[in-house]
Amino acid sequence: MSLSLIFVLVWLVSANLLAMIPSKDNLWFRAYVLIAVGLPLLGYVTWENGPIIGLICLAAGMSVLRWPVIYLMRWFKGVMKG
Repeated sequence: MSLSLIFVLVWLVSANLLAMIPSKDNLWFRAYVLIAVGLPLLGYVTWENGPIIGLICLAAGMSVLRWPVIYLMRWFKGVMKG
């Protein structure tokens, strides 16, 4: 297993642990931090392992951070409607 995949697994475990901790801000600050760390990590995984593994890691990250993705899709629909 490559170093980038080990980093992704650590990111996934830490994201799940952070989601279990109660928060007053509905976990948004943690989500922003996870996104900021996850995007460069996703690029590293894709560069080291190829686009298929990168897409699998993207899907795994999107499943953990599903609410930011849902809100982003709603925002895109609103922008596209005009």
